[in-house]
Amino acid sequence: MQPRNMSMSGVVDLAALKAAGEAKAKAEQARAQRQDAGADAPAAPLVIEVTEETFESDVLQRSAEVPVVISFWADQAEQSKQLNTVLERLADQYRGRFVLATAEVYANQMLFQQFGVQGVPAVFAVIAGQAMPLFQGAAPEDQIAEVLDQLIAVAEQRFGIVGPEVDPGQAPAEEPAPAPPRPATPQELALSAAHDALDSGDLGGAIQAYRNVLADEPANVEAKLGLAQAELLSRVQDADPKAVREAAANAPGDVTAQLAAADLELVGGHVEDAFARLVDTVRRTAGEDRDATRMRLLELFEVIGPDDPRVAAARTALARVLF
Repeated sequence: MQPRNMSMSGVVDLAALKAAGEAKAKAEQARAQRQDAGADAPAAPLVIEVTEETFESDVLQRSAEVPVVISFWADQAEQSKQLNTVLERLADQYRGRFVLATAEVYANQMLFQQFGVQGVPAVFAVIAGQAMPLFQGAAPEDQIAEVLDQLIAVAEQRFGIVGPEVDPGQAPAEEPAPAPPRPATPQELALSAAHDALDSGDLGGAIQAYRNVLADEPANVEAKLGLAQAELLSRVQDADPKAVREAAANAPGDVTAQLAAADLELVGGHVEDAFARLVDTVRRTAGEDRDATRMRLLELFEVIGPDDPRVAAARTALARVLF
């Protein structure tokens, strides 16, 4: 996404937000298909054995409709087989709110390596095509249920994915025919063009494109995040990190130097350091310098996202120094 191989570790991934929006649309489409099929339509299986050949259809595609839990196991590892028994029981109890996919590691070495599995049993989840580790090793059933509850909440709140409640004893359903894609709106096309400009390193074009979107939709969260990231990358793309850090260290009262250092810290993933630097600069300044620092801090909040706990903590610290 970013030019010149800049690190954005620790910063909100715009692609993830974009994927979340696409996942919500796919989930809504899938729910509409299920409603059209009628209440008597047979349900998809709650437990499947996945292979490298079926991973695309059974896991990635299905994860746009329901969270898919993947359990890596081996016949020689008795603990992993016992865990599968527990997960299968929970899959029945949760009645379609997640699908369990079991993968035997020796028969699926490529999957085993791609997920970075260190040993079995190991359990991952895939939501909207995005993989995340859940836990490794054995765990009590009640703790596993807590993890599943959190997974289901994330799938619903962030991606709009809610698995349909099914009867575990019902026969598996045939795969429904895919619905024709919905034509993109002009706003969606404009936002996609802005993303493409950012991905290609055309920061000036991306900034203007995001501003165009926000002119029509001031509350568009994805455009706000994209604009904040593009402006941040534009500010740091030609910076000399060593010179910026030395300038900030040698001149604590130089607001411009502190702003530049905070930008570099955020791009490098040192989010708390960047926030702390700017909060401290707000505390030590007044007038236009204070206003400029406060506005930059609010821009960096947009990059990270309002729901991040680091933003909440920095907002509290900012309020303390302002009032």
